[in-house]
Amino acid sequence: MADDMRSEIRSVIDAVKKHHELYATALPLIASENVTSNTVRMLLASDLSHRYAEGEVGSRFYQGCKYIDEIEEKAITLARTLFAAEHVNVKPISGVTANLAALFALTAPRDRMMALSVPNGGHISHSKVSIPGMRDLELFTFPFDAHEMNIDTELMVQKIREKKPKLLLFGASLFLFPHPVAAAREAADELGARIVYDGSHVFGLIAGKRFQDPLREGADVVACSTHKTFPGPQGALILCKEELKQRIDEAVFPGTVSNHHLHHVAGLAVALAEMLEFGEAYASQIVANAKALAGALYEEGFEVLCEHKGFTESHQIAINVLKLGGGATVAEHLERANIIINKNLLPADKNPDTPSGIRLGVQELTMVGMKESEMREVAALIARVVMGNEDVQRIKEAVKDLRRGYQDARYCFEGKNAYAFPELR
Repeated sequence: MADDMRSEIRSVIDAVKKHHELYATALPLIASENVTSNTVRMLLASDLSHRYAEGEVGSRFYQGCKYIDEIEEKAITLARTLFAAEHVNVKPISGVTANLAALFALTAPRDRMMALSVPNGGHISHSKVSIPGMRDLELFTFPFDAHEMNIDTELMVQKIREKKPKLLLFGASLFLFPHPVAAAREAADELGARIVYDGSHVFGLIAGKRFQDPLREGADVVACSTHKTFPGPQGALILCKEELKQRIDEAVFPGTVSNHHLHHVAGLAVALAEMLEFGEAYASQIVANAKALAGALYEEGFEVLCEHKGFTESHQIAINVLKLGGGATVAEHLERANIIINKNLLPADKNPDTPSGIRLGVQELTMVGMKESEMREVAALIARVVMGNEDVQRIKEAVKDLRRGYQDARYCFEGKNAYAFPELR
């Protein structure tokens, strides 16, 4: 029996090792993922992953937390500094949990709220099947301009005044351009409404001062996951005004989180320090790379959205691939060549008038040191897979050749061999 179980363990380890090998030789272009520094990875495997620290700093329900208090205080201080936030909560364990806490803190059942619909790029946690439904909120959607790939500001203000929501939720999964937070603030003030900004996708760009500053533009609360453009551990945090501190903190603990994954808090503290040091250069390169990749794909003949406004101001680009077989087909073909992307972002089979799209994100390739010239190489490789008749194995080898020189995480203090499998000692 022991030998059988050792074999099962070995099979799991082998699968993880193969996963490491895949990502060390692939071009990861999924907009919701990233790679961290080695210091963050080390802390995620520390003894903190075994421990509990329910309660607040200095007032825990467990003993043995004096160093955990020190770590959490450091993470909060670094986040307040980086984002110039009045209050920070680092306990949420995911972006959805952060959104859940924010919406439960600021609304009551049957209140009205407004958010971006999923077909227009909104996150599923903003939709009726998720948190608004759980909270029994009446949900209205922002008017969307598909040509501009953004919320229609004028119609949004009209709809806010017409529907009188108690809460406006900005942010998206398909997030090419800043949302009109400042334009919504005046209308929200007329109604006494709160503004929550889900910055999960663009959190690293906000940290690097290259997207928008939602707190300064009028958001009351910013809820963010910490592992997309922000190169930290999987988890989340909430930034808010001091006046909302108690409501947010109670909605997080004990409302939505019990133990808050202490190893993630330690990793987050390191990532925050790294972003204070390197964040502006990193964010600037992300945006430059996204524009370069979009432009190169456009020149290759792809229908990249929003050419008239420079394609994007974030880490993402969006491409209509309906004429190329649809998002799922394109994604599967690219995966055979070790190019990893999202499937069907906007499924055509659910709405014949909606383009079947793919969403690409450049943050991970930026994190390992790629710049504009490499983006043009990536575009050529994508075109060879999707538009050419070339043997996919040959393109796969070209992908591996390109990745061979980009194995270290940059924009951090220690990132050597970031994709290496941590062998047991």
